[in-house]
Amino acid sequence: MADAAAMRRRAEQIAEEVLFPAAMSVDRADRIPASHLDLLAKEGFYGVAAPPELGGLGMADLTEVAYLLETLASGCLATAFVWLQHHSCVRAAAASTQPGVTERWLGPLARGERRGGVALAGLRPGAAGLRVTPVAGGYLLDGEAPWVTGWDMIDTVHVAARDADDVIRFLLVDAAPAATLTVRPLELVAAQASRTVNLTFAGHFVPSDRLTGVQPYQEWARTDASGSALNGFLALGVVRRCCRLLGPSPFDEQLDACRAALLAADAAGTPAARAAASQLALHASAAVAVRTGSRAVLRDNHAQRLVREAAFLLVFGSRPGIRDALLAGLY
Repeated sequence: MADAAAMRRRAEQIAEEVLFPAAMSVDRADRIPASHLDLLAKEGFYGVAAPPELGGLGMADLTEVAYLLETLASGCLATAFVWLQHHSCVRAAAASTQPGVTERWLGPLARGERRGGVALAGLRPGAAGLRVTPVAGGYLLDGEAPWVTGWDMIDTVHVAARDADDVIRFLLVDAAPAATLTVRPLELVAAQASRTVNLTFAGHFVPSDRLTGVQPYQEWARTDASGSALNGFLALGVVRRCCRLLGPSPFDEQLDACRAALLAADAAGTPAARAAASQLALHASAAVAVRTGSRAVLRDNHAQRLVREAAFLLVFGSRPGIRDALLAGLY
C-alpha cells in the first residue's frame, strides 16, 4: 500500500514548487503541460484509487484522497480537475466483475500508462441523453455525452449510457475522434486548459470486452442525487490557496470546518457541505481580490483567476440539492 503520509508531503511539494508557479501560464493555455501529468503519474498519484492490496490508497479512504485533491487543486485547479476524472476508470477497472477487465485495465491505469476521463452527465435529467444498444460483438452508442474533461490528454473515457430497458451499461471507450464520434470543445470561464468537451456519438461501436458493469438507472439515480462529497475538495483547494495569499484570517478556521463537514457528510448531508465549500471559495477569492486592490483585475494576477475558479466551482458537478442550498445562502 502507498504511504499516505509520504503522498501528502509529495503532493504539497508538487503543489508549491511545480503547479502554483505555473498556474497563471496554465490558465492562459489551451492544455495542461504534459510534464504536470507525467509527474503525477511518475509519483504514483494516478494509482491512489486502486485497492490497497495493489499499492493504492483506495477511494474508500476519503480522508487521504480528499487531502491530495485539495492540495493539488491549491496549486493548479485545471491539473487537479483532469487528474480527478481519471479515478473513475481506475475504480471501474478495480471493481468490475466482467471477465478480463481488471486484469487488462487496472495496472496500466493505476500506473498512468493509460489515462482516463469520465462521461456520466449524459444520464442526468435535462441532458440530451446517451443511449446504448447491444449488437453482435458489442454495443452501439448514440447521443451526447456533455462535459468530458481532458480531451487529447487522455486515452480512455468511462462512458455510461442507458439501454432500452433503462439499464445503464458502463463502457471503457477509446478517447479518439472517429466518423461516429465527434468532439466539440467548450469555452470555460476557468480551467480552460482542462480541455473539456462535449462528445456526440452516432452509432459508435464499442467491443463487448470494454463493458465494466451494469446497473439499473433508478438505482444509480438514487445514489447520484446528492452529488459527490469528494468534488467539494476542488473548492477547498481554491480556499487553501486564498488562505496562503491572505495570511492568517478567519478563513483558516472556516476551511477546517468545511473540510470536516465534507469528510463526515452522508448522502443527506452532502448537498449542504458541498454548497458551503463552494460558497467559501467565492468569499475567500473575493477577499483576495479586495485585498489585492485594482491590480486584481489584471489577467496576470492570481486574484482574478481565483475568483473565476470559484465561480466555476459554484456549478461544477452540481445537483438540485446543492443548487438549492447555495441559493438559500446567497439570497
